[in-house]
Order: sequence, then C-alpha cells, then structure tokens
Amino acid sequence: MKIAIGSDHAGYELKEKVKEFLKANDYHFEDFGTDSSEAADYPEYAKKVSEAVLGGFEFGILICGSGIGMCIAANKFPGIRAAFCMNHDLAKAGREHNNANILTLAARFTTDLEAKKIVKAFLETKFSGEERHIRRLKKLSEIEGIFQARK
Repeated sequence: MKIAIGSDHAGYELKEKVKEFLKANDYHFEDFGTDSSEAADYPEYAKKVSEAVLGGFEFGILICGSGIGMCIAANKFPGIRAAFCMNHDLAKAGREHNNANILTLAARFTTDLEAKKIVKAFLETKFSGEERHIRRLKKLSEIEGIFQARK
C-alpha cells in the first residue's frame, strides 16, 4: 500500500505526527508537502495528493486547520472521494460505505492520538462492496460525469 500525504501550514505539525505513526506501522508513504509551518495555500497540496491518488497511490491523507478546505479541494478532482473524519467511526464509514480514497483531518480540532486512531481505521477498513453502496457510488459517478460534460 502506498499513501500520499500532504498538508498546509496549519496541518504541518499533525502531518509530522501522522508520518511517525505510518513509519512505525510499516506503511509506505510519500510526503507532498508542505515542509514547514510557514503560510501555505491548501489547494496546492490537495492537488498534489489527489493527482498522486489518481496516478496510482492507494490512499491519500490531507491535513489543514479545519479539514474542510482540503476536503472541498480534493473532491473537485473526478475520481476522488475525500472524507473529512473527526473520529475512527467516521473513518470506517467513509471506507465501508463510500470507498473513500482520501482522508482529510482537522489539525486544530484533532489530537495526535485521535488522528492516529482515525488514520488506522481509514487504512485498515475495506469497502463493503454491498450492492446499495455500489449503486450509490455509481450515482455519484453519473453526477460527476454530468458536471464534466458541462465544462
């Protein structure tokens, strides 16, 4: 499994903690920035991680202050299903029900310990493959197609 990870300045410190967790648990990852807590624009890192996931990375993790900006930015990319998760139950649901491929975290509202629990749940939970979830994902793809055709 290869994971793309990125953050803006507000998510930098939590990203470093998540990277330590990933290393300690033998996950392979690539850091797409930022490399400090100096001001940085979250859409740049959402783009890099989303493109990595679309290019073959199994999952992405994006971290900003609220988690919301990264989620919005990542979900602009066709084929990305980013889930903003505040606890491990939401991370499990995002994977089981929505086959989410990017996790977004809120650095200002998530402790290091909770972030590790969320990441673990997200990476270890499989998509259920249940017919109702497949049907709903197909409908999302249809909506995505409509918007792409309008461009």
